[in-house]
Amino acid sequence: MERNTGLKYQSSFMTTVNTHITRILIADDHAIVREGFHTMIERLPKMKIIGEAENGKELVSMALELKPDIIITDIKMPQMDGVEATRILTEELPATGIIAFTLFNEEELVGEMLEAGALGYLLKSSSRQEILDAIQAVCDGKTYYCSQTTVQMAKLIARSRPGARGRFARPGFTEKEKTIIRLICEELSNKEIAAKLGISMRTVEGHRERIQEKMKVRNTAGIVVVAIREGVFKV
Repeated sequence: MERNTGLKYQSSFMTTVNTHITRILIADDHAIVREGFHTMIERLPKMKIIGEAENGKELVSMALELKPDIIITDIKMPQMDGVEATRILTEELPATGIIAFTLFNEEELVGEMLEAGALGYLLKSSSRQEILDAIQAVCDGKTYYCSQTTVQMAKLIARSRPGARGRFARPGFTEKEKTIIRLICEELSNKEIAAKLGISMRTVEGHRERIQEKMKVRNTAGIVVVAIREGVFKV
């Protein structure tokens, strides 16, 4: 459609004038899904779709050029799937939050996207409010999993508990790291953790990096899974 063609590829210069606008890149091989996002988001003053990709390879190329705040991506796409694209972009664009948007709710796919670095997981049956809540949560550096996915998350956590077959080595944490892990699990941001503990943001970021290295995870969702498994955080 005419509008979609115009939004296919915009320069990052044109979309960074207003730093308060959340810049979103959509990836889905079905045009009707991309059009649905335009209908939902175009009237929201603080969000803007800056580009569309039809497959994983195109998503990676456009994301590296546009550097969006948020990527919303399908998982099963031609040329490169959403898992591999997420894995690449998590490494290349650590400041960009990635949300999976898919028909599929299998435990394996949820786990693969989490390990690849996605901060959110939505089903295409999710409500408009859930989608907007997910975008806001990921913008704030938090994780968001739709209500239908919580069962799969519980299974992943259960499978990774001590004694279960899992891929994680048992990490050891300092008391400071345990405190920070608990605050992360309570959904505090780095800024909020720094204020609560009376330390700098840089110190919190350093602790978070070491925690993720010990856990062999990429993001907050991974930290939560391992923290529950190891008994550092009680639910």
